[in-house]
Amino acid sequence: MARRWLGPGEFTELVQIGAVKLDTESLNEIDSLNLLVRPRINPVLSDYLQTLTGITNARLVDEGIDFDEAYRHFVRFADGGMIVAFGRDDLIFETNIDLYGIKNAPLMPNYVNVTPWLREHGVEPKGYHACDVAKLCGATYVAREHDALDDARSVALGARTLIAKGARNLFLPHDMRGTG
Repeated sequence: MARRWLGPGEFTELVQIGAVKLDTESLNEIDSLNLLVRPRINPVLSDYLQTLTGITNARLVDEGIDFDEAYRHFVRFADGGMIVAFGRDDLIFETNIDLYGIKNAPLMPNYVNVTPWLREHGVEPKGYHACDVAKLCGATYVAREHDALDDARSVALGARTLIAKGARNLFLPHDMRGTG
């Protein structure tokens, strides 16, 4: 990560896709998705990545699916809804589609990077990760850091916390309080 995957044989291959589906008004979780993805180019996870994410090579072999299948499942899960994530995960998906030469991949649903919205509401995310968003927004959230599903829940809780404090609801086409 420190080299931004620019070293020989280093690629930003996805190993997990985690997402939560929220009711856009109550912001309650109504569904979740947690997929392990088998990397094609570097199929053996480093000790560092296993420690960071808690995903072991054995678990990846047992539960992992190919990226093409996982991406299509993710797009179906989104079901045309807006994707809100911390950072530019959309580019990571595009990189993997290109890296593997996947043809006819479904288009990424409407994607929103939550970091400008966080800044708009007084939260500086620079130097932090998705797992930190809930805490940065003033919420208490204890979960496995760098687990994609738990990180998605951290982002959702952070957004829910800021919205409860008066921030515009970025999940609605326009904020009902007239600020969106």
